[in-house]
Amino acid sequence: MKVILLEDVKNVGKKDQIVDVADGYARNFLIRNKHAVEVTKTSLGILDNQKLQEELKEKQKIADAEALKAKLATVKLVFDVKVGEGGKVFGSISTKQIAETLQKAHGISIDKRKIVDNGPIHTLGLNQVKIDLHKNVVGEIAVHLKATK
Repeated sequence: MKVILLEDVKNVGKKDQIVDVADGYARNFLIRNKHAVEVTKTSLGILDNQKLQEELKEKQKIADAEALKAKLATVKLVFDVKVGEGGKVFGSISTKQIAETLQKAHGISIDKRKIVDNGPIHTLGLNQVKIDLHKNVVGEIAVHLKATK
């Protein structure tokens, strides 16, 4: 019997996949426990509609990420840091500080885990920090460290 899986089923298949299983297994386990539905014209139409909706949502997410990338390109965050002799910075700027400053100063909310961590920022001047906005979209933000006495 051919069924459309409504969720991932171990050793059978992934969600939205059409699989051929034994009739008893399909009726007594998969369909009864709402893990799958039988393949019919109606269920195939619903599956196609769901796939189309998911594609549209994904395209919208990519468009939103591209817009945010363009907005982040214009943003420059400035941090005042204490400096010792020879221009050595005391401490560093963390991803948490970058995310908080971005939220407070520009109203852009980004999870600190999305900021690609190339290590702590502890060099004076302009630093480019990469931010994962989507699996295919990476934005950059300018972080400027200024010395204070």
